[in-house]
Amino acid sequence: MSTPHTDPLPPLPGPLVDPDWLARRLGTPGLVVFDASVGAHRGTPRRVPGARPFDIDGALSDHTAPLPHTMPDAGAFTDEMRALGLDDSGTVVVYDAAGVYSSARAWWMLRAMGFDRAAVLDGGLPAWSAAGLPVEPEPPRYAGPRGDFTARPRPGLLVGSDRVTEALADPDTAVLDARTPQRFTGEAPEPRPGLRGGHMPGARNLPFGNTQHQGVMRPAEELRALFSEAAGDRRALVLSCGSGVTACVLALAAELAGYEEAAVYDGSWSEWGLPSDLPVVTGPR
Repeated sequence: MSTPHTDPLPPLPGPLVDPDWLARRLGTPGLVVFDASVGAHRGTPRRVPGARPFDIDGALSDHTAPLPHTMPDAGAFTDEMRALGLDDSGTVVVYDAAGVYSSARAWWMLRAMGFDRAAVLDGGLPAWSAAGLPVEPEPPRYAGPRGDFTARPRPGLLVGSDRVTEALADPDTAVLDARTPQRFTGEAPEPRPGLRGGHMPGARNLPFGNTQHQGVMRPAEELRALFSEAAGDRRALVLSCGSGVTACVLALAAELAGYEEAAVYDGSWSEWGLPSDLPVVTGPR
């Protein structure tokens, strides 16, 4: 375990911190580190020292909903954050074992619940390990004191299909899809059974991987160029993906690029792609 620091925790430099920033502050009172890994990376046997599990595949999704990775309600989110020891006055750094992937979803969920003192570890656990920084075994669960966090939901940061439909007809809003080009065009099958292939009419494709280079987020000026190509001069963004996870990587990239109005479609293609009257087109856009 890291030695506790006695110096006060400085403000976060932005929505992204690098491994050195975090390493110099591990153990500072009020700093909570979350591991938000999902899928095959969930339960990685090594963690950043002291990290706690932000389990998007588990307690931090609403399993009563028919769609994967649905945001839990404010009461359930509050209870889970308190169980993980988060206080309203705390500061969070979140990472995942894939790089910058599901950590952005955790960051956006915290924002949607009214908590702004959170940042993503750039490059995630791979960058941390590549820097030669210490890791420790992953414990079965967090067993520390409860926190006093209270969710204060912000309507509009996570949206449904009605808002997406409005955005597709709005000349001032760009709907951006973070899936791969092959899934966007319908050339590749969807990994979840029963979903139609293709994309929303009027949506543009910005694969989330394009926002990164060698596992870390691209500089702000490169991100601005990517968004300008995909969204033109539209400054309002609605972001979608397969199940609401990598759309949050676009939300992180949009903030780094200077966008101030972004929303994530919580159901994403897991909802829109179901057999329904929601329109789907194939081919490039």
